[in-house]
Amino acid sequence: MSSKTNITFSRRAFMRTSSLAGGGMLIGFNLFQACKPKAEPPVDLSQLNYNDFNAFIKIADNGAVTIFSPNPEIGQGVKTSMPMIIAEELDVAWQDVYVEQGILDTENYQRQVAGGSQSIRFGWDALRQTGATAKQMLVNAAAARWGVDASECTVSEGVITNAAGETLGYGDVVNEATQLEVPEDVALKDPKDYKIMGQSKVNVDIDKITTGKPLFGLDYKADGMVYAALVRPPAFGKKLVSYDDSKARTMSGVIDIVKIGEKVRALLEKDPSFGSKISSSDKIAVIAESTWQAFKAKEAIETVWEDDTTIESTADHDKELNKILDGNNFNTMRSDGDVNKAFAEADEILERTYESPFLPHNCMEPMNFYANVTDEKVHLVGPIQTPAWKAGLVANMLDREEKDILLEMTRMGGGFGRRLYGDFVIEAAELAATINKPVKVVFTREDDMGIGIYRPAIKYRIKAGIKDGQITAYHLKEAAINDGMYGLIPNFFPAGAIDNYQVDSGAHDSNVTTGAWRAPYTNFLASAEQSFFDELAELMEVDKIQLRLDLLDKVDAAADERIQYSPERMKEVIKVAVDKSGWGTKPSSVYQGFVNYYCHNSHVAQVADVEIVDGDPVVKKITCVVDCGIVVNPSGAENQAEGGVIDGVGHTMYGDFAFEGGQGHAQNFDRYRLIRMKEVPEVETHFIQNELSPTGLGEPTLPPAGGAIANAFSAATGNRYYQQPLMKNPELLKVPEKEVIG
Repeated sequence: MSSKTNITFSRRAFMRTSSLAGGGMLIGFNLFQACKPKAEPPVDLSQLNYNDFNAFIKIADNGAVTIFSPNPEIGQGVKTSMPMIIAEELDVAWQDVYVEQGILDTENYQRQVAGGSQSIRFGWDALRQTGATAKQMLVNAAAARWGVDASECTVSEGVITNAAGETLGYGDVVNEATQLEVPEDVALKDPKDYKIMGQSKVNVDIDKITTGKPLFGLDYKADGMVYAALVRPPAFGKKLVSYDDSKARTMSGVIDIVKIGEKVRALLEKDPSFGSKISSSDKIAVIAESTWQAFKAKEAIETVWEDDTTIESTADHDKELNKILDGNNFNTMRSDGDVNKAFAEADEILERTYESPFLPHNCMEPMNFYANVTDEKVHLVGPIQTPAWKAGLVANMLDREEKDILLEMTRMGGGFGRRLYGDFVIEAAELAATINKPVKVVFTREDDMGIGIYRPAIKYRIKAGIKDGQITAYHLKEAAINDGMYGLIPNFFPAGAIDNYQVDSGAHDSNVTTGAWRAPYTNFLASAEQSFFDELAELMEVDKIQLRLDLLDKVDAAADERIQYSPERMKEVIKVAVDKSGWGTKPSSVYQGFVNYYCHNSHVAQVADVEIVDGDPVVKKITCVVDCGIVVNPSGAENQAEGGVIDGVGHTMYGDFAFEGGQGHAQNFDRYRLIRMKEVPEVETHFIQNELSPTGLGEPTLPPAGGAIANAFSAATGNRYYQQPLMKNPELLKVPEKEVIG
């Protein structure tokens, strides 16, 4: 069964030509909502290389199909799943599909972003329309050749069949299809008829990844390219006074040493919003024949720095966050009823404060970017999550038109929010413009960890009032370094479930650069709130699961358009998690912790199983249930879900980062603790099967993991946990002697 959909794009958004080499047909289409009306396609596309478009289908006369994926590939799998959606509606055999990365094209396409777990969600409808429209044009061409009505034709894996049993391949009619009008209406497949979506497909880059073929930013090379490493301020709040590079200039492979920073400062004057993501201090760039030579030479440069602004340490940050929580200088994000009156009338009040540290991103691939600035164009290549934003900043900094910027995206070896900001892109562009050479800037690990961009340190104070056995008041206060709470988060659970409900947010402005870190804000808020609900259930002497279900029963999302989550979908993941985890039925040696959470448009429930080993609680298993709508690529989805859980477990247990004198205390992995292979628990993932449009998946499974572990550890030790990482207070992880069984 098919469903009709009205196409909401301009016909000139659908570009086609029959004059490709080999007689193929090139179809380009705006994957995001609609081509902008002003974006006129070229009259003769054969005069252009198809890489001049960032998202389209290419069909050759032999039936082979190339699909270009428009969004940055950060490991979340969109370079596989986005083409799968197009191929499904195009109705071709997946083995006949070739996938290539598109480039940035701000004229024709929108939201070429890897962030917020939104790529598939935003592209879902337009991606399907892209494939379905191309399919209908090919069917119409075949029907015209046969002299039959198109409705009499069927398609399977790129082969069109008429009622008489005659067949034509897409390649047979691709040229004729270019002469036909773009159809106004196309039929989209019913999910029950999917042949590609819902079937596990191998990552399209897996062969290149496993054999080490050029794919990532660090792999990129160009003729005449040199390498650069930058000497940066040793701490936040420092500026360069002087330097001596005489020794470095004599070292092998060193080409030149220059100072940069003037163009960045000019950019920050024009666009102050970027100022919190990059140092305005001068930096010293070592240009060399190789990365290693640049790294070694920069160590030989002698520098003198002085204080420019306030130098802060973790102790200073802690004091400032406490001042915020104890004061009244808040931005109220949501206020229902009267929490103060409800607290005054409450029989009991529970109040707890939870705190989390700064965290670096620790991407496996260090920050890097290539730039070449010429009179004709500014050529940028590398791993970036927000290519359009960076192209605009570079154009602004260099006083160029945005049309002069050619930005090519490479696959990223991790991002987690770090590559949203692209300070490395700005540095590469300024340096290339200064030395008039194509250059690749490469960070050391110490560059990124010691004075990089971090998840902000945050404290939450949660207070609940109980009256006649019911929760009558709930007040959440947030104190953050730099970044306050997003506006949507106050409308997540338990919003709508408690009559008197208030969420306040305050921030301390610091010169430490902070930004999004995987599952921004919710990455710790989930742990804090869900730990609080467990403790609240104990105080109320009610079942922990039932407390959550009862609260969800009170939510009327239809009556309150601010509510972001679905109480029905949340209850479903809770019930499945209880069933799949064996909640309450495990042997007494297994301690369990439960969490349910909504973020990035998806609903998740998790159960952690903890056992005592040599007197210490150890996470043995996480059962994870996810409702993210239709699962496009099951194996990719499972990888994302399990990766998020493991990331959440690792940072909940071990992730810690502090500042002393404005400098990060851990500048490499010798001092920064990550989860180890032997510490990774079993992760069992279940997806709710439905036919709802896809929602986020790269991030939603990380936030609940911390709360599940904290609640399970509490069951094992009798202690409650208010500070991450849990290993920061090892005495709280000790099990009472009578409980030690292993």
